[in-house]
Parts: sequence; structure tokens; C-alpha cells
Amino acid sequence: MEPLDCVAFMLVRDGHVLAEKRGATKRLAPGAVALPGGHVEGDEGLEAALRREMLEELGIAALGTTYVCTLLHRAEELRRLHYYAVTSWEGEPRPLEAEALTWIPFDATQRLEIDVDRIAVNEYLRVTRDGRQESTR
Repeated sequence: MEPLDCVAFMLVRDGHVLAEKRGATKRLAPGAVALPGGHVEGDEGLEAALRREMLEELGIAALGTTYVCTLLHRAEELRRLHYYAVTSWEGEPRPLEAEALTWIPFDATQRLEIDVDRIAVNEYLRVTRDGRQESTR
């Protein structure tokens, strides 16, 4: 069976990454501290899914995004998570689908409770020299 495509995003600001505390009623990882994201719908492209999910999850519009990596994650089904760093956006993030939002320092990524999220943030830090180089496209 082909993996389910999903996008996940890490808002990056001042040496921190934004995470959400998932709602207790969520089917996948209820209550976990994780990076926000969601499913790619139909024939939607990854960037379109990223922008839609940012609006749905946080009420913001991406201005600068950078592809980071794609990782496989086994949930109920195999998921292919496409991670993006978002270094500039319009609006103030609000928890529209999560219980709460929290800014996690780069040196505390162990607070992310989903292993592939930690790997993705660490990959972002590796390729951007510890988050100091914030590129946009």
C-alpha cells in the first residue's frame, strides 16, 4: 500500500520552533506535543497543502518556506511526511485545531513527542548551521 502523503511545518523564530499540543480527541497521537500539519488532499500539490494547512491549523499565511526533508512514519497507516521550515508568515499563530501552542528552543527538541518531528527539526538545524541561516523562497 502506498504511504499517505502529509505535510508538516516548523515555524522558526528567534532560535525556537512552534509546536502544538494536540487535542485529546485527536485520533492520531492525542495530547502529544508535535509539529503542526495535515494530509495532502486529492491531487493537491505539497506547497498548496502546506499553505492550506497553515491557514486551517494556525490562521496564518506563509511568506517564506523552505523544504527540509521527507520522512516515513508508521501511524495507523504508513505516512510520508514532507517537512517545511517557515521563516516568515503573515498573521499571528493561533491554535485553531490544537489545544495550545508552544515555542520550543532549538536546544530542547526532545520536548517534541513524535520521533520524526525531532529528526526533521534536527535536520533543519544541520543544514542551516543551527538555525542561524534562515532562507526563504
